[in-house]
Amino acid sequence: MFRIFPSLRHKGLQLTSGAFAMVSVTLLAGSLPAAEWATLKGRFVYDGAAPEPAAITADKDVAVCGKHKLVNEELAVSADKGIANVVIFVRSKKVTVHPDLEDGSKAEPAVLDNKDCRFEPHVGFVQTGQTLTIKNSDPVGHNSNIATMKNSPSNSLIPSNGSSDVTFSRDEAIPATVTCNIHPWMKAYLVIRPNPYGAVTAADGSFEIENLPVGEELEFQLWHEKGGYLDEFVLDGKKTDAKRGRIDLTVKAGGTDLGDIVISPKLFK
Repeated sequence: MFRIFPSLRHKGLQLTSGAFAMVSVTLLAGSLPAAEWATLKGRFVYDGAAPEPAAITADKDVAVCGKHKLVNEELAVSADKGIANVVIFVRSKKVTVHPDLEDGSKAEPAVLDNKDCRFEPHVGFVQTGQTLTIKNSDPVGHNSNIATMKNSPSNSLIPSNGSSDVTFSRDEAIPATVTCNIHPWMKAYLVIRPNPYGAVTAADGSFEIENLPVGEELEFQLWHEKGGYLDEFVLDGKKTDAKRGRIDLTVKAGGTDLGDIVISPKLFK
């Protein structure tokens, strides 16, 4: 059964049955590039009083690390209830990628810094083929042990003011854990995906994913360090269930703003 696409009507195209079949086959094959690109944005909100993060006591390189107010970052909620470090990414394998973004090797390097005896960012996003530069802004040495499943192991020893580059050739089904064996409280995550369509929420819970194909129904997945796959939330005032954090969304011309995505505290128990 063929579907009549509104964009063809709007352009005033009149198709014969043979021409219609040819266009339909092209569309079904997924070879027709998207004509428009737009942004998906929103904000993840904690439905309750912001929890106070637990303090971490540094027991290694205390003269350096002990002067920083280190806290457990597995659930970071701002004063206005925004949830930081929620990951949202396109899970659809056949997503049409903007031609300028297809090749991860041409993207600006992503950066993971060892700074103030913690990782910055706490959760990072990197595309396959994109360079990940691991830095050390601290006056003491660190190592960054990235626990991947599909990619070759990476455990870079980074001296003070040093750096090391890593590239991933395969995407990872789950976020890869990053640890420092020298300073065991240090922990971060890397989301490694085959396309650029993913984001990690900022401190206020907001996110934006740019240059998504307009009109394509895409499957997104939501993940959080403490909450796991976020499978229940309130969106547009309605309770929404998302098995394993998966939700189908279509970005409209001019962009789509999901508004507040409200998460119950019970998901983080």
